[in-house]
Amino acid sequence: MDLQAVAAIRTFAVHVLQVFALLFAFALVLLVLYVLYLYLSDVSQSKQAIRRNFPVIGRFRYQFEHLGEFFRQYFFALDREEMPFNRAQRSWVYRAAKNVDSTVAFGSTRPLNQPGDVVFLNHPFPTLEKDAVPPGEVTVGEGFVRKPYTTSSIFNISGMSFGALSVPAVTALSKGAAKAGVWMNTGEGGLSDYHLSGGCDIVFQVGTAKYGVRDEHGQLSDEKLRAVAEHEQVRMFELKLSQGAKPGKGGILPGIKVTEEIARVRGIPVGEDSISPNGHQEFRDVDGLLDMLAHIREVTGKPTGFKSVIGASDWLHEMCERIQLRGLEFAPDFITIDSADGGSGAAPQSLMDYMGLPLNRSLPLVVDLLAQYGLRERIKVICSGKLLTPSMVAWALAMGADFVNCGRGFMFALGCIQAMQCNKNTCPTGVTTHDPDLQQGLDPTDKAERVNHYARNMIHEVGTIAHSCGVPEPRMLRRHHVEVINERGVAMPLNDQLPEVKPKSVLASDRGGW
Repeated sequence: MDLQAVAAIRTFAVHVLQVFALLFAFALVLLVLYVLYLYLSDVSQSKQAIRRNFPVIGRFRYQFEHLGEFFRQYFFALDREEMPFNRAQRSWVYRAAKNVDSTVAFGSTRPLNQPGDVVFLNHPFPTLEKDAVPPGEVTVGEGFVRKPYTTSSIFNISGMSFGALSVPAVTALSKGAAKAGVWMNTGEGGLSDYHLSGGCDIVFQVGTAKYGVRDEHGQLSDEKLRAVAEHEQVRMFELKLSQGAKPGKGGILPGIKVTEEIARVRGIPVGEDSISPNGHQEFRDVDGLLDMLAHIREVTGKPTGFKSVIGASDWLHEMCERIQLRGLEFAPDFITIDSADGGSGAAPQSLMDYMGLPLNRSLPLVVDLLAQYGLRERIKVICSGKLLTPSMVAWALAMGADFVNCGRGFMFALGCIQAMQCNKNTCPTGVTTHDPDLQQGLDPTDKAERVNHYARNMIHEVGTIAHSCGVPEPRMLRRHHVEVINERGVAMPLNDQLPEVKPKSVLASDRGGW
């Protein structure tokens, strides 16, 4: 290379460096001006004391507070420390969904003296592999509906509406549920093509706003209800009275998530907040509830029940007494009991934290009440509420539930990282957002396999617990197989604390009325 070429290269390099130096100086001046603007803005405002007393640097507090939601679980929290779900719980779901080895070594990290925790009692002669059987079939509505529903599934997808969940999320859940042989609850947002796309069994939820089955006045439309029932995949109908995230308040879907498609499915305006009433306008007492259930059952010909968070219980006594007087044909075919410790839905914190009974109180209350009135065989019991690991599903079955529903566990299977952005349109994994850029990260085909694996591995491990307790299948677990840690850190038999209830004749006069 001659000297002239070297000189040319050197001149070019000098020019490039000069340009970069000028750009850097320009950027530095802009940065100084921006910082000056922030300083003047902070010292002159009066809404935030931190920014006024510590201009510019005080702004980092809010950034760190926001970022802490995402980084806390990785750098600071211990395995069993976080809420609502700790790392140990999430890790089990992730491994089950990926169908990888879920065994652990070197001992349990779970303390065995925490009040309320459960311990299963192993049998000296566990069920041998050759004697183990799949979960038995249960029929809902037999003898009382034109098309009863029979299934062996013990673990199903809880109600999460289209709107709260994204298109790829609903699609993946539908396809995964079909592969695993479990049902999927639509939530109150109506029935979309994405629910039907996988071919799974579906429970259609009728919320207080009657989304998907409402007329132009917002009332229940028999014609639309009948049209939904004509889908063979729709197996049951669930009338929602309340949900775990917000007992006493209707569903909330921010307007930013109400797209044209969601508005069409729900029958509401585009871009406006979708806020359901906090109760059904059609009835305000127990007889009205029973009449409504009977009407939906008659129109659809399929099993019909209701979902509720349990708080006050006198109305349940009255309901059972009215069923005894009016006849078993007026009984709900099932009751879904939702725990009061929140869910995937957006909710006021005052309701999510303080309203209603948790499942460890409400499930035995309802199961025992139905048994007391001789209605346990007629009315099936479904429960939901943070039941995303095998131990908790096994506990619910031992307590008397016929089926267990789970929402957030299946969200984890879809890739949820507990970013706590469900009530916004900013879910980083595409599960609860309608932002196309964020949705593209969720591949429905891949996630459907994870949903399938999660459900199947759950059922397998619940079966493992049942076999260790000496019974051949999960539905044979009973309360005497479980002990619960008391306030002194000592495990006590569950059937001593909550003994099995036998049917007996109970009338209002026996209780002294209301």
